[in-house]
Amino acid sequence: MTADIHHIGGAPVIIGAGIAGLMTALHLAPQPVVLLSRTSLGTEASSILAQGGLAASLGEDDSPDLHLADTLAAGDGLCDEQMARRVVESAPQAVENLIRLGAPFDRSLDGRLQLGLEAAHSRRRIVHAAGDATGRELFRALLGVARRTRSITIMEGMTALRLVVAEGSIVGLLTVLHGAVFALPTRRVVLATGGIGGLFCDTTNPLSSFGHGLALAACAGAELADLEFVQFHPTALDIARRPMPLVSEAVRGEGAVLIDEHGHRFLADTPGAELASRDVVARAISDQLAAGHGVYLDARHCLGKKFARRFPAIDAICKHAGIDPAVEPIPVRPAAHYHMGGVAVDAEGRTSVSGLWACGEVACTGLHGANRLASNSLTEAVATAAWVAESVAGTSAGWQWPRLPATVPIRPDPSPIRTIVSNALGIVRNGKSLCDTVATLLPISVCETAAADPALVALLMAIAALRREESRGSHFRSDFPGRDAAALPSRLTLCTAFENAVTLRWQASERSR
Repeated sequence: MTADIHHIGGAPVIIGAGIAGLMTALHLAPQPVVLLSRTSLGTEASSILAQGGLAASLGEDDSPDLHLADTLAAGDGLCDEQMARRVVESAPQAVENLIRLGAPFDRSLDGRLQLGLEAAHSRRRIVHAAGDATGRELFRALLGVARRTRSITIMEGMTALRLVVAEGSIVGLLTVLHGAVFALPTRRVVLATGGIGGLFCDTTNPLSSFGHGLALAACAGAELADLEFVQFHPTALDIARRPMPLVSEAVRGEGAVLIDEHGHRFLADTPGAELASRDVVARAISDQLAAGHGVYLDARHCLGKKFARRFPAIDAICKHAGIDPAVEPIPVRPAAHYHMGGVAVDAEGRTSVSGLWACGEVACTGLHGANRLASNSLTEAVATAAWVAESVAGTSAGWQWPRLPATVPIRPDPSPIRTIVSNALGIVRNGKSLCDTVATLLPISVCETAAADPALVALLMAIAALRREESRGSHFRSDFPGRDAAALPSRLTLCTAFENAVTLRWQASERSR
């Protein structure tokens, strides 16, 4: 298949049109920028599903130092403290920027921003919109501004297939639109593609979120970081719908408790109880389910009839499933929700490949460490978008590539590997299962099939999980339940991962003889 060159005047290209992509494009204005969305805008962005909001130290009893302390505690020893401080100190201004762009945050009668409480936060510092529809409302406001900004060219339905690299630098990308392949020459690409939840059977993310940006970056030679750390949200609504509707942590922040089918509150004696860090709560729920118990979130006493007013979207989803949260407990289970790992970036979002940046969930800035603090994700995306845009704007457009690649990959589909990933890279992992999974994924990842890129991302994650022989934050190894006092953030490239995978497969074949 050959590609037609679509000249864009060397403008930077942002791959992904969620909140991270939109904010980066808006910060680049009035410099021309091309924004790619693989679907109609807003139909498959994780951002619009975000319920909780943005964490920022806006309360009179709060400060960036307190926000930082909570972030570092949740990150379980692996946060980049300098980056975390920079983000939390920028968070109040990030909220002001969003208000300036039309974000309709909820306010009390005196006009002040309403501040919610979520797990592992020591203060009320979560700003939200329309109760539990923060992501949707922010996206709607930013998209409206982006559509009115003449310097932003939005290309809907266009999927990036590969980044083109020459002499160690980005020189363009290959895309597909309505079955036709196009080459976009550019020396500046920003990945804003979201997370990896679509690799799992139980997820709150769009099913197409398989780590698209990770595959693009890895194949371009970029360094990846902390891929083993996947956050499972403890309370997804336990129904057949996929992606699973989220029951926001803010419900527990208002006093809802977790109970089994007998009404027993099984987290009552755990430090922090229902508001312990997400990894602790998710493992506790997983243990209950594995023991054959049902798990329910009970908001009847703390909210009751006020539930529908405080959480209208969750109330509507529950009632559509035949559950009335005002008078009955909500069935819940953990689901893949957020990836702390991603493309390794510096303070300006630059990757190890010249001309390539990453922003939002696809990037690993070091803010989240081993376990993201609730509502720090939208905060990170909005704050870092400004720094990424400034770096991109200060980089020359340069020359374009001399020739096109001969082959074009197939549009990816993660569905064939979801069961494999769910079994091996879930809440509890073990070495044997991870080794078997690497052996299974390796041949899939190098074949020219729709499952190749998703299998490649899963392979990278499995190798990272194998290499971390400890339990920390969201990464729990049943064969290494202890915590390594000297553990460091992990780094991985595609080349290293393939070397590890081939060695493991060879060792497995030798043992089987």
